[in-house]
Amino acid sequence: MAVLWLLLLVGLPMFLLGVFIWAVVKHFLTAKIPSSLKHPVKLRCMHCVMLFVIALGNILEKLRICSMPGFISFIHDLLPIKKDPTLVVTNMHFGTIPVRLFQPKAVSSNLRRGIIFFHGGGSIFGSLDLYHNLCSFLARETDSVLLSVGYRKLPVCHHPATFKDCLNATILFLKALETYGVDPSRVLLCGESFGGWIAASITQILVSNPCLPQIRAQVLITPILQVINLLLPSQQQNKKIPFLTKDFLITLLCKYLAIDHSWSDSIDTGAVIPLDKWKKYRKWLSSDNIPRHFWRQDTQPEFLGCFNEAAYLEAQHIFDTEISIVIADDKTIAQLPEAFLVSCEYDILRDDTLLYKKRLEDQGIPVTWHHVIDGFHGCLVLFDRKFLSFPCSMEIVNTTVNYINSI
Repeated sequence: MAVLWLLLLVGLPMFLLGVFIWAVVKHFLTAKIPSSLKHPVKLRCMHCVMLFVIALGNILEKLRICSMPGFISFIHDLLPIKKDPTLVVTNMHFGTIPVRLFQPKAVSSNLRRGIIFFHGGGSIFGSLDLYHNLCSFLARETDSVLLSVGYRKLPVCHHPATFKDCLNATILFLKALETYGVDPSRVLLCGESFGGWIAASITQILVSNPCLPQIRAQVLITPILQVINLLLPSQQQNKKIPFLTKDFLITLLCKYLAIDHSWSDSIDTGAVIPLDKWKKYRKWLSSDNIPRHFWRQDTQPEFLGCFNEAAYLEAQHIFDTEISIVIADDKTIAQLPEAFLVSCEYDILRDDTLLYKKRLEDQGIPVTWHHVIDGFHGCLVLFDRKFLSFPCSMEIVNTTVNYINSI
């Protein structure tokens, strides 16, 4: 027995060290850190840790101990949650959907602004706890009532279960605004990354429902807004930049939409796009819509791969407007509320924001756009993590607060 314990004590650290060395090697082989990014060493270290944790999660999943997403959630939920004495925080359920309500303690003679927040994480990562500090900060600094929506994630649930959770929670909250002291004319939908997609998609759906209060504005922070054209300049330029590489993006896309990963190359090269659909949507999805100062010398115009009908049949739901919301019809776009859009220069999803910005502006929708020159995908949630934070993290938070306070 003593020998077994000795082997465990020696073998486990050696195993973990070996996995970490593998993660470091993989980082240097697959990741790219632009020289103009601030704190590049910090970003490298954090990405190595991320790869290490994902690798451990995959190993545990293969051993049938727990799922990889479950392990990741367990790890990131170990980060401390700050208690704000100026807020009342209530954990509730709307049916089976977990939500967290943030309300200022101070008495107000008027109804407050309402914010419905959807967290990021690609439907694999992210949680109410991970985004607690951000939601607390937004509620306090904007004197708003904020509802943070938890939703079912992978691997248990795929689309549309996640989306339906968020839509149902939104509708239930909108029907009970005065119960929470919220002004029905001042409700915003806000989301980051995957949550930005949810916020934008729900905003489009709600414009056709006159029985509910109309959304005042949509706040979309580094959102994913289409999954059809993955050959945009930002997806060429930033395909190896942490924390969201192109390979990882396509993996998340396939998992969320239940597409067999064997079709990933066809999705990557645009071979899933029929010529007739490309002719129809090119005016909205083409790289021609991206301003030339965002193009680099090695950026190439999109050249779609040879059409693969089998791949198209497997992945054709990427053309649903609730998934690729940029291709919604003009009538729907023209009814949308004003938007606040945040993009980051070193984000593979940067050009999704630029496409949607043009799409909204072409239909006369007011757009406030903030571009973070040294920003990268996923930096937002690090805004108050002290030595883990980056200047771009606080820039996004402060700019978002300023916009919300202006409406």
